[in-house]
Amino acid sequence: MSTEFEKMRNQEYSDVSDSDIRERLKIGKYKVSVFNKTYCRGPGFREALKDLVPTIPDSSMISPPFFCDYGDGIILGEDVFINMNCTFLDGGLIKIGNHTLVGPNVQIYTPHHPLDFKARRESVEVAYPVSIGDDSWIGGGVVICPGVTIGNRVVVGAGSVVTRDVPDDCVVVGNPARILKKLTDEAAEHFG
Repeated sequence: MSTEFEKMRNQEYSDVSDSDIRERLKIGKYKVSVFNKTYCRGPGFREALKDLVPTIPDSSMISPPFFCDYGDGIILGEDVFINMNCTFLDGGLIKIGNHTLVGPNVQIYTPHHPLDFKARRESVEVAYPVSIGDDSWIGGGVVICPGVTIGNRVVVGAGSVVTRDVPDDCVVVGNPARILKKLTDEAAEHFG
């Protein structure tokens, strides 16, 4: 039988009032507060970052202030840069590929509440993972909704709201985000 935390990470409805989930959330919020008292590359910065996001590679960076629920639900590739004021609600896993840039004030949400208002009064929710591929660029102020997969080499324009999956090699903009254009090798060479 799965624990409530395991249900949450496995895209099943879970009881978020469960004592284990609440304790993990409390620990995560404490680690966030410790991390946010540091500054980039200052004393204790890397240790606090590694404590918050245990699997972060040495080549990747998150700029404080940063906000998340647990920290251990964030999986980053090599050479990822996450700018300041980002919020990652990591009840479901958030995976970001190698060499991806995330602008300031980006919000990534995995929790999803029931649509029925009576069900929302209960302490249940489901979390859908979010995945971003390699070599992508997420512009400032972007919102990425639960369950979205963004492909490789994607550019998401600043202020966009991504509500559905995005294929490889394109630029998406708007609310909701729509494909503006496909990127080609020629375009990559021109701007590369």
